[in-house]
Amino acid sequence: MNTTPAFKLVRRDDPATSHDAAESIDATAMESVVADAIWEFGAAGCISDDVLKALPLHGYSTVTARYKQLKEKRIIFTDSTKRKGASGRSQMVMWHKEFYHAQ
Repeated sequence: MNTTPAFKLVRRDDPATSHDAAESIDATAMESVVADAIWEFGAAGCISDDVLKALPLHGYSTVTARYKQLKEKRIIFTDSTKRKGASGRSQMVMWHKEFYHAQ
């Protein structure tokens, strides 16, 4: 998996400590963890609630922040398919690239 550049993990106007933190973390390792969790759902795909349940030791922000990079790297895919989450609101269904077949 390609390394995510630190500048994509922080906003331009964030404090210096945020920029330092972005340089120090291994975002690619966490992307792999999230991608693997999505892969486990296979052809059925999953919503964010499913991924969060599958990764209970990781925080909400730690997990959900990886979706954008995984989409940009074309490792996960979404389309217009949605499912209801625990809150009752609809969430986009995600598939790992090995299981995504455009509808």
